[in-house]
Amino acid sequence: MSIDFNNHRVVPAQTIEAPRVFGTTVTLEPEDFQAILEKQDQPLVVIQKWGFFVTEYRYLTSYKGLAFYTKSGEQLALPPGTELVRARSMYLPG
Repeated sequence: MSIDFNNHRVVPAQTIEAPRVFGTTVTLEPEDFQAILEKQDQPLVVIQKWGFFVTEYRYLTSYKGLAFYTKSGEQLALPPGTELVRARSMYLPG
């Protein structure tokens, strides 16, 4: 649920829990990140494969003015039409 501040009423909406927010960057669980991608017609995703002994995949996208970030031990299934940018490094505070 979200609040319509203009009309002072509660409006039903999809809610995604964000365990961490830094500035305009929101850290999500992988399944919530995928839900954000599904809302976009042609999402743009920055991806980084990281790790030495254990591989980790890091993903970053933007949606409605915010940057959304997640990491996963396995590659995520990205929607058809997703544009990928492969990053050599990616730094997000926290």
